[in-house]
Amino acid sequence: MAITKSAKKAIRSTARKRIFNLRRKHAIEEVTKEVRKLIASGKGNEATALLPKAYQALDKAAKTHYLSKNTVARKKSRLTALIKKSN
Repeated sequence: MAITKSAKKAIRSTARKRIFNLRRKHAIEEVTKEVRKLIASGKGNEATALLPKAYQALDKAAKTHYLSKNTVARKKSRLTALIKKSN
């Protein structure tokens, strides 16, 4: 258990950040899973329509430093390539 005042504050801060990070992670996972499911079922146009939502989730993750910008760029690129390949 934390003893010093700063350690107690760090615990509170970490718990708060964890909630935000989990929320960000789930948003990314949900939208990418949905895009991949649409592509697998042959609905490329619907997947393309969902792409801006995926980009938004990934860009927010980069903005809040949940993911690095290069990781986000790679994920966006792979999603786009997957959609292009399916069409």
